[in-house]
Amino acid sequence: MISSVRGTVLHIEPDSIVVEVGGVGLSVAVTPQVARAAHLGEQITLHTSLIVREDALSLFGFEGRDELTVFTQLLGVTGVGPKSALGVLATLTVPQIADAVSADDDAPFRRVSGIGPKTAKLIVVQLAGKIVASHPSPASRADASAAVPAQVVQALIGLGWSERVAAEAVESVAGDAAPADRASVPALLRLTLSVLGPARKEPVGG
Repeated sequence: MISSVRGTVLHIEPDSIVVEVGGVGLSVAVTPQVARAAHLGEQITLHTSLIVREDALSLFGFEGRDELTVFTQLLGVTGVGPKSALGVLATLTVPQIADAVSADDDAPFRRVSGIGPKTAKLIVVQLAGKIVASHPSPASRADASAAVPAQVVQALIGLGWSERVAAEAVESVAGDAAPADRASVPALLRLTLSVLGPARKEPVGG
């Protein structure tokens, strides 16, 4: 089983890309979103599912493991093949799929090319309980957002920076950082250290 590939993008089509791995070009079926994000000559990592048929070996790739998981779950639904499952993920995000299943709403799946009303209903029925929608409250998201900078400040204090300098640096860096970096302690710490330079000991309150 080929569970992931990492290599150089050699060729891009609307629904597939060729990735060179160890001198071998692997054709990987992907969603249009993945194809648009790929760049010729650049490295790419994809979580993959190898589908074995009597007349072919097909590789399907995804940016996130959650997408691969949903793809595998969709393949377990009666009447859903690899191309249809990929079509679902090309049309709907994982949260949208989870929301539709949780709400027992097959309408979003009926909008997917190749998915008829009967199959759309089966997706909702057979995935019920397997995909859970998650909607953090605004307060929870705010708490999580505030927790990351606070943890980075404490890490910097442990490295020898004063609380004032650490807090000011984190606030400044977080303001310019990408959302994904602001939500990650290691990423935000790394960015802040790149601004502050080597750790040093300062007098408390200095």
